[in-house]
Amino acid sequence: MGAVVICGGGVIGLMTATMLARDGHDVTVLESDPAGVPECPEQAWSAWDRRGVAQFRQPHNLFARFREVCDAELPGLTDDLLGAGCVPIDPLAALPPSITDRTPRPGDERVRFVTGRRPVVESVVAAAAAREPGVEMRRGTRVAALLAGPESLRGVPHVAGVRTSAGEELRADLVVDATGRRSVAPSWLAALGARPVGQEAEDRGFVYYTRYFTGPERPVRRGPALFPLGSVSLLTLEGDNDTWSVTVFGAAHDRALRAFRDPGTFTRVVAACPLQAHWLAGTPITEVLAMGGILDRHRRFSTGGTPVATGFVAVGDAWACTNPSAGRGLSVGAVHAQQLRAVVRAHLDDPAALARAFEERTERSVRPFHDHQLAADRVRMAEMTAARRGEDPPPATSPLAALVRAAARDADAFRGMIDILLCLAFLDEVLARPAVAEALAAHAEDPPPPTPGPDRRQLVELLAA
Repeated sequence: MGAVVICGGGVIGLMTATMLARDGHDVTVLESDPAGVPECPEQAWSAWDRRGVAQFRQPHNLFARFREVCDAELPGLTDDLLGAGCVPIDPLAALPPSITDRTPRPGDERVRFVTGRRPVVESVVAAAAAREPGVEMRRGTRVAALLAGPESLRGVPHVAGVRTSAGEELRADLVVDATGRRSVAPSWLAALGARPVGQEAEDRGFVYYTRYFTGPERPVRRGPALFPLGSVSLLTLEGDNDTWSVTVFGAAHDRALRAFRDPGTFTRVVAACPLQAHWLAGTPITEVLAMGGILDRHRRFSTGGTPVATGFVAVGDAWACTNPSAGRGLSVGAVHAQQLRAVVRAHLDDPAALARAFEERTERSVRPFHDHQLAADRVRMAEMTAARRGEDPPPATSPLAALVRAAARDADAFRGMIDILLCLAFLDEVLARPAVAEALAAHAEDPPPPTPGPDRRQLVELLAA
């Protein structure tokens, strides 16, 4: 067994720590934010100061793949989430009325999941990590640099631990960067003389406006959680303890949308959307929360099959992050942590093999989620721009667009779409299913599903009223 230092004590860092500790490793988690974990869900939401996580109180979702990883790698965590007030969700309970085939299918239970607000979820995961004997949690500790050790691969720096901002040195067999979107791993590695980390980054230009509500009954879902509507999209998510959220997002350069910061304007627009208006029927528990400047970013920690460093890996958003509207971040991060656990089991004593194996598993099992979201973001931004300009949207000719059309009318295509959204399958896997292929052929000429709500002219009028 070995010593592992994890930089970052968010959901993915803590899940990674708990997984590795259960395999017998001594794990130290270093989290720069000093605040401890509140004792109850309400305090986690209202009082936990997590300045290091910009999106801490923005909407999050825990998809079925997150639940699968928890059940396989961290048994009991799903029950802990339920015990803290998180809610069970069955996406098949909201089949579109246009689908008449309501016959259950084998495996339908796989799409069920449990979800809640990010602070509540993180408090539950933190409590589980605190109970794990092999995890030492150190809050208020910032990593300043990586420590170099003897090379295990000729010409490649080896990371042998970290130095904190207080000057303390912690030696480790493996250092894991789980610091999220704000990761500065490339500069850490450069200071050791590593080759540059490959990085692609772009701000797609989305801006989000969110309000949270509470009430005695959660809204009944009448449409998809993520609903495109011309130059904006609406996102409606269930939360824990009788809460839920409504988000409207669009292009940051669309100046008219800045009016969404006003609660009255926010309410007026959502009330004009037939499938989402009833989500306003609760007591607001926040003002309208705005967020922008969200990067799509992907990093490669190897070149030509050779790692830029050994003894170091990045997981979750520290490796790659995308527009959060699809809600995949925590689910994909959990898959990434699961892959790391498997690699550490096999290769902790061989740093070069560990680096190569983790890169290979990341590219095969995690990278497609990132690439799919990038493609979807490009399409959605092009649609928003066209709607703002009063132009026709780009032709919807992609395989995904064909699946969306079929999913509005066919039960098997709908299940395939759900599997993709919940991170249970990749697009090519779904398209290869015989029942889905038949549905795509049968509905190839169907029009896109309707999107009831204000058009661009009506939206601008509502924003200006």
